[in-house]
Amino acid sequence: MTPEALAALHAACFETPRPWRAEEFESLLAQESVFLIGDETGFALGQSAGAEAELLTLAVAPESRRRGLGRTRLDAFHTEAAQRGATTTLLEVSATNAPALALYEAAGYREIGRRRAYYRAPDGHRTDALVFTRPL
Repeated sequence: MTPEALAALHAACFETPRPWRAEEFESLLAQESVFLIGDETGFALGQSAGAEAELLTLAVAPESRRRGLGRTRLDAFHTEAAQRGATTTLLEVSATNAPALALYEAAGYREIGRRRAYYRAPDGHRTDALVFTRPL
């Protein structure tokens, strides 16, 4: 997927936190530690550093949701992270993103931290970011 296609899909999926721009995806993908799994229906973008991997973002096209693609991409992220030597993974998610919270909790993640008022919605409202971890 091109950075432009990633940005377009991200924009279709997110309002809070704000969607990432093509330039941001391009910069991330240029890093050797960053890896991308997926296609135009959905993707997981991760980064590995030693024994840790971080799920940077997970996006599934609105018209492709409720078909298990999020879980499939998350499982593929876990596999790739483990192949790169990670033994644990981290992620951050908006406290108001109920579908994502359900997915991560079902996949064995547990909350280890909260960043109060971390995200700003377009209307100015602020929401917490939750930090989750899971062993691989």
